[in-house]
Amino acid sequence: MTGAGHSAGLEAYAPYSYRDDPAVPGFPDDLQLIVFDGVCVLCNGFARFVAKRDADKRFRFAEAQSAVGGALFRHYGLDDVNYETNLLIQDGRAYGRMEAFVQIVSQLGGAWPCVRAVLLLPRPLRNWLYERIARNRYALFGRYETCPVHRDAAIAQRLIG
Repeated sequence: MTGAGHSAGLEAYAPYSYRDDPAVPGFPDDLQLIVFDGVCVLCNGFARFVAKRDADKRFRFAEAQSAVGGALFRHYGLDDVNYETNLLIQDGRAYGRMEAFVQIVSQLGGAWPCVRAVLLLPRPLRNWLYERIARNRYALFGRYETCPVHRDAAIAQRLIG
């Protein structure tokens, strides 16, 4: 399986299924984990945005290009070259595309829980919108040579890899 288009099947995986996969390095999963494309300007911006607003420190972060990130993408049958979705691991369950985005931002307080209204759209439409941005993110927002979040104190201390 390749491409973020297959992340709709993430709900088919049993909670914590990655623990039984010898190809996935062990990682602390007591908090939620956001796996993001480490060289994508948009994805880095999103990770920093979340880290700065996550007052309760609910989230940890991993670059998709890291050992843990890549192994999780492969475990869930996602494209581990193009990383066209963020991946959220929450209570052992995986979420991708728009579901991951909504699950994440709805926990940030302020007006962000209102984003849950996006879930009223049919899943194919939500995912179509997400995929349009994901497939064009480098052209629209740019690409880093290396992941810069290691220099951002708000997120660097919560990176796993």
